Amino acid sequence: MELTLIQQIAVYALPVIFAITLHEAAHGYAAKHFGDTTAYMLGRISLNPLRHIDPVGTVLVPMVILTLSHLSGGGGILFGWAKPVPVNFNQLHRPKQDMLWVAAAGPGANLLMALFWALIIKFGVMAPDFFARPLVQMGVMGIQINIMLMVLNLLPLLPLDGGRIAVSLLPSPMAYSYSRLEPYGMIILVVLLFSGALNMILWPMINATMALIASLFGLH
Repeated sequence: MELTLIQQIAVYALPVIFAITLHEAAHGYAAKHFGDTTAYMLGRISLNPLRHIDPVGTVLVPMVILTLSHLSGGGGILFGWAKPVPVNFNQLHRPKQDMLWVAAAGPGANLLMALFWALIIKFGVMAPDFFARPLVQMGVMGIQINIMLMVLNLLPLLPLDGGRIAVSLLPSPMAYSYSRLEPYGMIILVVLLFSGALNMILWPMINATMALIASLFGLH
């Protein structure tokens, strides 16, 4: 049975919207917990997707990548970004140490969402036929999107979350030197993406994580 247009939109749009919204909101919640109220005062600690969507990074770039991936037979890394939640690390209780938890909150939220979508698949296979296929496909897409975003953001490259985590863990002199590379981080990431190197770096980790989740939930 073919999915209706509304079902097709939901299958792809809802996992992406939730992945981006909760990722950014998690950064804001963590920052507030550790002492920085910048995002809270600006109204950015919100589950409203409109507060986080960037027209270029959230909509245009992923659509172009998905289209190119489809034309080339698939296998590309979904790359995009939302409006970053503002964090003033100097306002954290322990700026260097707490930076780790604020940065890790986003990928952590993506991991929890991937587990949530695995449960949706388990529910979907028991649902009536009308719900089963779109729920299962939505669950599969939810796992893929969230694991991609989690693994991508954990790359030790500023300004990604993994870069913030690296700065937090490195000794102060090394952390300062490393942080000076941030202006070049996005350029490096784009070069890795279009050279194909990003696929080779990330896909083994993405596939291993998805296989682990499938094994934990008995998904085949």
